[in-house]
Amino acid sequence: MSIDSVTDLWDTLLSAQPDPPGLLVLITAVIALVVVVFRPLWRIARNAVTIAHEGGHALVALLTGRKLRGIRLEFDTSGLTLSAGRPTGPGMIFTLLGGYIAPSLVGLGGAWLLGGNRITLLLWLAVVLLLLMLINIRNAFGVVSLVVTGAIVLAVSWYAEPQVQAAFAYVGVWFLLIGGVRPVFELQKLRGRGRMPDSDADQLARLTHIPAIFWVGVFLAVDLVALVVGAFLLAGQWLPAVSAA
Repeated sequence: MSIDSVTDLWDTLLSAQPDPPGLLVLITAVIALVVVVFRPLWRIARNAVTIAHEGGHALVALLTGRKLRGIRLEFDTSGLTLSAGRPTGPGMIFTLLGGYIAPSLVGLGGAWLLGGNRITLLLWLAVVLLLLMLINIRNAFGVVSLVVTGAIVLAVSWYAEPQVQAAFAYVGVWFLLIGGVRPVFELQKLRGRGRMPDSDADQLARLTHIPAIFWVGVFLAVDLVALVVGAFLLAGQWLPAVSAA
């Protein structure tokens, strides 16, 4: 690849795309909300939230000096991230914290990029992150899940028209922001039935001697703040168009 080609590619990644149609932001939010609320759609799309959840565990584990052993993504949309290091202490605590807040924080980062119309950059970053995660996957379904997800994002970023790219990116970001909240309620519902004694919240409770419900509240608070801030960033693309109309 020539230097000019690399420069053109870099310029394409960093350049801002045209403002999307104002109503696109609202319509994509509604679509994402329907996917999260409608159970048959949620059961399929939840895999994207699980990918972000386990990716959050993995990233924080590495950042805190733990050694990543592998990631599993299961057909029932559950997942598992294994890391080696001290079983107690800040590293383990932050690693456990990283899961339930990761989808919402990824969505918030996406909203920030979309607020600057960096749609192409967002899609390519998603592909890179999926590839990095793929290296650490340790089961067949996880490999298939990441390859399929990455192929879809890559195809949209490479072949789709700008309007389609924008719609895809906005639906994805809205889905992470909204969908990041639902698993916290599912977690507490299962905990209430005694079906998740080793959940992230319960492990945090054992490590910190602070009740698990507190950690559930932390997950929910972070996710809701990310949703509000992310919605504000995304709405900035829609409100000017409404005002102008």
